[in-house]
Amino acid sequence: MTRSRLTSIVGEVRQSVITIALLLTIPVVTGLVTMLLYSGRYQAMIRRMDRAVELKPAVEATLAENMFSVVAGRTAFEDSGAEKLIGRVNETLDALLAETRGNGHLQLTVARRTMDTLEQYILKIRDGMAEGMPIDEAEQIVDEIRDVGRLVADMLDAFIGQEITDATETSARLGRVMMSVAVGEALLLILGLGYSSLAMGRLTRNIRSALSSLEETVRRIAEGDLGNRADDLGVEELQELAEHINQMAERLETLIAETGRNQEHLAKAELRTLQAQINPHFLYNTLDAIVWQAESGRSEEVVRLTRSLSDFFRISLSSGADWIPVSQEMKHVTAYLSIQQTRYRDILQYEVDSPPEGLESVYMLKLLLQPLVENALYHGIKEKRGGGKITVRMRPDGALMRFSVTDTGKGMTPERLAEIQKRLDAEKLTVQSAMEPGYSGFGLRNVDMRIRLYYHKQKGLKIRSGPEGTEISFVIPIRSREEIGQEEGQHGAR
Repeated sequence: MTRSRLTSIVGEVRQSVITIALLLTIPVVTGLVTMLLYSGRYQAMIRRMDRAVELKPAVEATLAENMFSVVAGRTAFEDSGAEKLIGRVNETLDALLAETRGNGHLQLTVARRTMDTLEQYILKIRDGMAEGMPIDEAEQIVDEIRDVGRLVADMLDAFIGQEITDATETSARLGRVMMSVAVGEALLLILGLGYSSLAMGRLTRNIRSALSSLEETVRRIAEGDLGNRADDLGVEELQELAEHINQMAERLETLIAETGRNQEHLAKAELRTLQAQINPHFLYNTLDAIVWQAESGRSEEVVRLTRSLSDFFRISLSSGADWIPVSQEMKHVTAYLSIQQTRYRDILQYEVDSPPEGLESVYMLKLLLQPLVENALYHGIKEKRGGGKITVRMRPDGALMRFSVTDTGKGMTPERLAEIQKRLDAEKLTVQSAMEPGYSGFGLRNVDMRIRLYYHKQKGLKIRSGPEGTEISFVIPIRSREEIGQEEGQHGAR
């Protein structure tokens, strides 16, 4: 097959698609636009007629009845609602005048002017009753109001009749137009189907053999024969697809091998994480403190330290779970600080927020805060003469939770802060990162990588530091236990 022939196949497909699309789209769009246009006009007429019908009882009977009640002394003029009713009718008539074109506009104009006369009669009743007008004279005015109201109602009837006539004409025109569009669409559809049949038959013969070969290759790869490769198909478009399939098969072979290696690395990284959770020096120092307090007869302090140590390790292990309630995470970091305060009583103060109401049972990745607190203690508070304070904050922000660990310790130089931030920003999101030299314990890089890995974020930790201390913060979404389970299931499926 020559290249010009291959190009003509592509051009033929494009030309066929465009031609068929135009043949089928033009009449549909024309009919739709026409239908919407006429339908809009028809609906506008119906709305205007409905509004006119609603006005008739008010001007034909209600106003006269209300004024008769005023004249008869049954109702005060202020309680009759006549002025509000007049205003509503005039407002509706003004709106109808603004919307109406054609013969109906004349009837509405006459009705509007007649309403001004009707309003003058209403005002005469009001002023006359206030000045003690004779009942006979007032009743004559009520009769005039009734007559003028009927005249307005007649004008509205005339308007409605004209609108009905216009709507009938509009409906007839729409029917004729839609019939023409339907006939045209049927003819074009027949033409498009014929053209499509010829074009598709020609294209099918040209690419059938190439597709059969490609299908056989894909079937063998799907059955597990990743060493199978597509041959030269002789069709430019399909040949490119065949090359991609070959590349996919090669990548699958590579990924399967790499997956095995990554599982091994991940297992090692998880073991290191577990080992880092159980810091032997921290445990030995705490046990020594408990023994010392017991020998000193401070039973309450022994109970407090023992409970804090129990909470610390129970939450650290969490029966192997990666996700724990926020309340447990805050309790874990509180237990850690409570234990450390026994050792560093003279230099360490701390404050830990309690989870806001309603967020205690929200789940988060465990052991994100304690490593940051440990970093603040050993690299901030201990390095500053006189010690300082560690504050752990938690704040809801819409669908997010914001955590921060702040210390009033030594702080970092701008150069050191820039170096740490650069290493965090350049961190690769792979388990191999946890196995690089110098990557030990629950350091900043560990927490940053876990946040990005488990929450699928581009950024993990945010660090600010200066002479007054350091603040390390991060933001994670608010998720329930069920949502976490569903998301992990989806990512596992992928």
